[in-house]
Amino acid sequence: MRTLLILSWIVITSWFAVAQSEEPVVDSLEVALAEEEIMFKEDSLSAIYYSLVSDVEFVPGDDNPSLIQERLQCLEQTIPLHYNDRIHSFINYFTVRDREYTRMVIRRKNVYFPIFEKYLAQYGLPDELKYLSIIESGLNPKAVSRARAVGLWQFMAPTGRMYGLHADWYIDDRMDPEKSTEAACRYLLQLYNMFGDWELALASYNAGPGNVKRAIRRSGYKKTFWEIFPYLPRETRSYVPQLVAMIYTMNYLEEHNFIDGEHEAIIPHDTIQVNKFLHLETLASLTGSCLEDFQRLNPSILRNAIPDNSRTYTVRIPLFAKENLESNRLAILDSASKVGQKELEVLARNTEGSTYGRDRIIYRVKSGDVLGSIAMRYRVSVNSLKQWNNLRSNTIRVGQPLTIWIKPPASGTSVASTATPQPAPAQLPASKTYTVQPGDTLWSISRKYEGLTIEKIKQLNNLSSSNIKPGQTLILSM
Repeated sequence: MRTLLILSWIVITSWFAVAQSEEPVVDSLEVALAEEEIMFKEDSLSAIYYSLVSDVEFVPGDDNPSLIQERLQCLEQTIPLHYNDRIHSFINYFTVRDREYTRMVIRRKNVYFPIFEKYLAQYGLPDELKYLSIIESGLNPKAVSRARAVGLWQFMAPTGRMYGLHADWYIDDRMDPEKSTEAACRYLLQLYNMFGDWELALASYNAGPGNVKRAIRRSGYKKTFWEIFPYLPRETRSYVPQLVAMIYTMNYLEEHNFIDGEHEAIIPHDTIQVNKFLHLETLASLTGSCLEDFQRLNPSILRNAIPDNSRTYTVRIPLFAKENLESNRLAILDSASKVGQKELEVLARNTEGSTYGRDRIIYRVKSGDVLGSIAMRYRVSVNSLKQWNNLRSNTIRVGQPLTIWIKPPASGTSVASTATPQPAPAQLPASKTYTVQPGDTLWSISRKYEGLTIEKIKQLNNLSSSNIKPGQTLILSM
């Protein structure tokens, strides 16, 4: 009982100290990159899994510190591999205290490392970055953190959209090993070009570039990770040391008595292109495969089905199933397109927080706004607002951008974007085109004309995003 009381006192006093310090509370951190709001991934795998060792003191372990330092020097290529007590503690954790975690990533690495190496080479990035996904997700393509960072590379939704990763109720590209790895390479390259230093780029990948720039300012404009170390968020202070420790561990497995033997293997497979609804379980059954094989090959397919939304999707299919499919392709695909669609659509429309069949808008919080009033205005729930924007509480601030997914208005109706009445939408112009004016968005344009939606504008103009610019001509009807 006495021990429990002491531990409780430590937790309470530690929380109070953080709350009163000048350090920002990680849950509320946001940074802007390329005019897009990016939330701080404060609870990626490294924060959840290693929170108990993120500020540990030096743990000697069984190895000679000078030997580890010498080994790191031998490994160093592009990314600096410094040695200090903190890095030694994480090496001790991976090689001594939690060997099962290391065994797990050893089993998985042969599935994902070839993908990482391919894209890292394609973008001219250091090969050592392939170990970063171990720290982010434990090489789990379906990993989802409490902050809703997703996939092997733990992309938040806004960051993923910036790098072309589509996510909806059916599909989440952040879980696609190929697409997410290429997006991670592009993001890491942009961060390195921003800072000109790999340690700072890695810190930015975890905390966001805004937080790293803030730490640089608070340090008196120091230039290196270890010089700005005290001013970084708590998890980020452990993030780079964990990567260095994992690079060491994975390159000296035998020296720490790990057996690099049993490995997970990817199923031999091919691909098919699908542009209409497809029920994977039915497809698996009709091609002599099993649903689990399709799930392993297609981790980004969330509902075991491809939606019918005019997009073309690439589906990975076991090689022997592809051979069976080719023997009666039209009949099999037709059968797989007629099962489960209505049931899934009903589920999609009635699941709280679902974005299925909705248009995305960005709303800037105004003075006097609260989540409840915004939710009522757009006919959504407060819980959905919080889920879409990764909010842990009901606190919002003036100027804060909120993502809201709204149902397309019925013909002749509109959803109010302010507290004042809105004019009724006009009929589509005879010219069937519209020239974008300064301040226009797809949302504001769709509200001007009856029966027009954001998705319809995007389809008519072959737009992959909602970005438009003044002077651009948009087709509004065919």
